[in-house]
Amino acid sequence: MNALYTILLLVVSNVFMTLAWYGHLKLQDMHVSNHWPLIGVILFSWGLAFFEYCFQVPANRIGFEGNGGPFSLIQLKVIQEVVSLIVFTVIATMMFKGESLQWNHLAAFACLVLAVYFSFLNG
Repeated sequence: MNALYTILLLVVSNVFMTLAWYGHLKLQDMHVSNHWPLIGVILFSWGLAFFEYCFQVPANRIGFEGNGGPFSLIQLKVIQEVVSLIVFTVIATMMFKGESLQWNHLAAFACLVLAVYFSFLNG
């Protein structure tokens, strides 16, 4: 169950992360934040990033083998990167209608899936 909890927490964390990193661009596109000073945009993103950490830190603590979890540190990082890319792709294609998946994006995803596979090989 720790593996499932870890991955679910990483998904939620990455939703907040993606919104913190790119949400302000959508707000600008919607003419909500056009006149915000840069510090306002940064504070908005920091506010969202707080919630990212509220899920990321428990995910790492639950998932890390040093705390009784199923994943090594490297495995946690590779899983997080794949989750991050999947979450980003879903949010970007939903929020930014001009973004679309191309064959090279899918090839990059396949390489990341292979990275997860290789990180779990006993070596």
